[in-house]
Amino acid sequence: MSAAAGDEIPKISAPANRALDLAGHTTLAAISQLTKKDLLDLHGVGPKAIRILREALAEHGLTFADERK
Repeated sequence: MSAAAGDEIPKISAPANRALDLAGHTTLAAISQLTKKDLLDLHGVGPKAIRILREALAEHGLTFADERK
């Protein structure tokens, strides 16, 4: 899935970017369908990547799946 303008994943660590890419999560919309645990279970994704992704999601009115009310 290619990223639409503004839906790109922000700069995070290379290991985290590789883990997301290998798992097929290449857009913020795709990441918003995952829980924090789903992401942390990917080798290379850590708390800093979660924080950066959360901020990017918020800028687009999105959240992680487990943060919705």
